[in-house]
This record gives sequence, C-alpha cells and structure tokens, in this order.
Amino acid sequence: MSKRLLMLSWEYPPRVIGGLARVVSALSKEIAASGWEVHVVTADHPGEPEHSMDGLVHVHRVKTQTDMTPDFLTWVSRFNFGLLQYAIEIHRKTPFDIVHAHDWMVTDAAWVLKSGFGIPVVATIHATEAGRMHGIHTDLQRYIHQMEWRLTFESWEVIVNSHSMHAELQSSFKLPANKLAIIPNGTDPTEFDFKFDPSSIRGNFAAAGEQIVLYVGRLVREKGVQVMLDSAPAVLSACPGAQFLVVGTGYYLDEMRRQADQMGISHRVRFLGYVSDQSLKELYKIADVICIPSLYEPFGIVALEGMAAGVPVVTSDAGGLRDFVEHGVNGILTYAGDSNSLAWGLLEVLRNPELGKRLAKDAVDKVKHIYNWKIIAQRTEEVYDRVLSDSTQLGQDVVASHPKEPVTVAKGTTPPAKG
Repeated sequence: MSKRLLMLSWEYPPRVIGGLARVVSALSKEIAASGWEVHVVTADHPGEPEHSMDGLVHVHRVKTQTDMTPDFLTWVSRFNFGLLQYAIEIHRKTPFDIVHAHDWMVTDAAWVLKSGFGIPVVATIHATEAGRMHGIHTDLQRYIHQMEWRLTFESWEVIVNSHSMHAELQSSFKLPANKLAIIPNGTDPTEFDFKFDPSSIRGNFAAAGEQIVLYVGRLVREKGVQVMLDSAPAVLSACPGAQFLVVGTGYYLDEMRRQADQMGISHRVRFLGYVSDQSLKELYKIADVICIPSLYEPFGIVALEGMAAGVPVVTSDAGGLRDFVEHGVNGILTYAGDSNSLAWGLLEVLRNPELGKRLAKDAVDKVKHIYNWKIIAQRTEEVYDRVLSDSTQLGQDVVASHPKEPVTVAKGTTPPAKG
C-alpha cells in the first residue's frame, strides 16, 4: 500500500499569488509519480471543481467556507476550518501518514491534525513576515510572526529553501540546526522546449534592434521594482532602445506607474499585469535579460526559471539568490538596493551578447543537474521517511516504557533532540 501525504497550501494553480503555488504543484506531482498517494487541500478558485486530478495529485478546493469575512485574519481562520473539514473527511476514509504544511496560513489546521489525530507534521517556511517587512512593527505582523513560530514548533522537521532562510529561522525562532533541512526550489527546463515564432511576439514590445529587460514577480516593495526603475536612466543612456517589461500585480503597481511617469521613462516601461503561464514562458524566451532586483528574497524561483529558459539573469545579492547565482559564471550579482550596481549589471549583459550566451549556457546546465524537481522531490521524501521512522520509534519507546498506558499523541510529538 502506498504511503499517503497531505499537502496544505493556501495557493495552488491556477490560483497563483507567488512562487509557493508553483513549488507545491511541482513537488506534489513528483512525489505522486514516485508512488505516494498525494492529496492537496487548498483555497477555492473561481471556476475550479471541488475535487480534481492534476496528473496523479488529488486537488481539493475548500468550498464550504463561503461566509463574508470582515478582514484578512478572519478569512484565514475560516479557511483553516475549511482545510480541517476536508482533511479530516479524507483522513477518516484512509489515514494520512504525514502532513506537509506550507507557510503560516495553514498553521491551525496542521496543528489540529497533529494533536488530534497524531499525524506528524513537516513544514516548509517559504518566507517570514520579519524578512518581508524588515522587522516586526505592527500587531498584525506580531500575530503572523507568532503563527510562523507555532508552525515551526509543532513540526517535526522544517524545510527551508536556502542557507539565508536557515540562518533567519535559527535567529528568529531559535530553531536548532538539526530540526532544519535545506532543500532548494526547482524548475523544469523541458517546459521551455517548445517552438514558436518570437518575431511576432517580440514585435509587440520592441522594434528591431531594441532589447528587452524582463521583470517577473509580485509588485511589492521587497521585490525591488523601484530599484530597477531607478536604474533605467543609466541603462537607457547606454542602450536607448531598451524596453522594460514588468509582469505581475501587487499593491505597489500604482506607485511604480507614478515613479515611471515622474522619471520620464513611462514610454520605455510596460506594466503587463498578470499573464498566463504560456504567455509568461514566451516572454522569457523573447527577453534579452531577466532582472531580479529583490531587497528580500528567500530563494528567487523567477531567477531559476529565467536560467531554465536560457536567458541571462541579473539579480541582487539578497538572500537565497546567492545560493545558485554564481557571479560571472551563470549570472550577474549586484548589490541589493543599489540602482547604480543594478544598471552596471544589466549593461554588462546588454552590451556583451557573447557574455550573455555563456552565462545562459552554464545556467541551463546547472538547472538540469541540480535544481530539477525530481531530485528535489527525492530529498523531500528523505525528510518524510526520516520523520516517519523517528516518530514510529518514539511511539514504540513510549509503549515499552509504559506498556499499560495508551499512546495518543506520541506520533506527533516533537522529539527532545530536535528542540
């Protein structure tokens, strides 16, 4: 009988808010392909069925919690009730072996499944509130920070995607090193192996001889879009035909439009908003350079996607980007928050096509051999197997010590050695 995995996530394609949706989707599919029975319970999305199959993955979308909610935290609370309704119903039919919880918004559901049903929990922390906001300043941020800590405390092991996140969680939550596992995100280079005529699409954004700088990501302060705009005059001075394409949505959109207008560069900046997955892949393939100017970046999956697409990447040196972007080898690193440094990096690629080709070739090779989802799924399954072995052994030890006493929560108890 195959082992059964429950994934809890607040986003799953086509509900895509950030990189988390892509990570959960790709990881679930690879783990299911290796023989696990995988169920993802996630938030509803317009037009999507209550239950569907995404390849071998069972996807359950919460449709029971439809009451109007007055604020974000109330919605999160109602969402967790919905997660539990679906998860418990599935678990009662055939029990899950392990729960994999993604980020703080599913903390309550994971906690109840652990304490009430004895299912061991593994968590992935994709980012922290303190990191995103450069500290904890408000009551809402303090609440989210507390929920993040709770999820790490209740989990048997915690997965992070970079060395910078490993250090951040040790510092912020005092997690012992042996409770943390570093497993990077990945991408699939084969998704970019399709043929299309780039000239017609490229002609929509740039004239012959003009170059395209592509930004992909949420339009929020920590992603550094404002730094890219600040770098644009220097880039345009050296490459007058450069076009900046901005893909994504977020609260910073209006501010970024105003900044482009005030700088007099709005004719060279196109805000494209949300685009479909296929359109995004095509945009990658017509770009001359991918720009990732993040101020805070736990990993940087967009940079990895650019590398997989065979496009040179210019990034900041924030956080997890340093784990896989090797300066001058498979990309260009610049100083986070420094528009002059970013402009220099972009011009290095735009004015040296041969350098760009070499960087892109080395980047594709690295993605294929290190950052592919099959390898990442295998490493994640190793964490599951270790947790299942440790939790089973702990239960047996408790029974041996107290043979006449029932064991009700031993399987979900964090072992003393892991804090």
